[in-house]
Amino acid sequence: MQQLSGDDLRGADTVGPNEVGVGPWQGERPDDPRLDPELLAAGDRRNVVDRYRYWKLEAIVADLDTQRNPFHVAIENWQHDLNIGSVVRTANAFLAAEVHIVGNRKWNRRGAMVTDRYQHVRHHPRLTDLASYAAERELPVIGIDNLPGAVPLETFELPRGCVLLFGQEGPGLTPEAHESCSAVLSIAQFGSTRSINASAAAAIAMHAWIRRHTFGQPSSS
Repeated sequence: MQQLSGDDLRGADTVGPNEVGVGPWQGERPDDPRLDPELLAAGDRRNVVDRYRYWKLEAIVADLDTQRNPFHVAIENWQHDLNIGSVVRTANAFLAAEVHIVGNRKWNRRGAMVTDRYQHVRHHPRLTDLASYAAERELPVIGIDNLPGAVPLETFELPRGCVLLFGQEGPGLTPEAHESCSAVLSIAQFGSTRSINASAAAAIAMHAWIRRHTFGQPSSS
């Protein structure tokens, strides 16, 4: 069986400079069960890295599942926050184990750019459900919010397995969410604004985890 490398797309038809992805496969079709015959025939213009071009959706998810990081991301969704889609997209980029939506089941998927198809997303009706899920797996819940008494994210040693919990744009973490956290971390700010965008805060916190556990860069003292 011929195994197609994601880095070798020489058999693929090219697309225009303003188009994303690759066109139909040219020449003899690769003999690889991970590949989607329809994509090989029509081209693959999905928002995926080149190594996954022409792969079936389920094959991509299965491969990602062998590599996922042990941190989880959770976000409160009581007011249909538009930032949730961006948080999901970033969680996919940093390969979080799961994203947890707490509160309303429906959330705005536009910002996810269909990355939710490749990212495990779990719904919890209440914060107590998230807390039970985390406790059963011995995952500390760590809130991210600029609340009084919060510990600087920049000096905190993020555990390898954990749930990073974010509140909504504007109000931040609810009092109930704050009570469920083993620690609440703040992100250092130096300007005049009271807070930064919720999806930006999530990206900063996830990247802090990546720096610590993927690149071995400890927090500053």
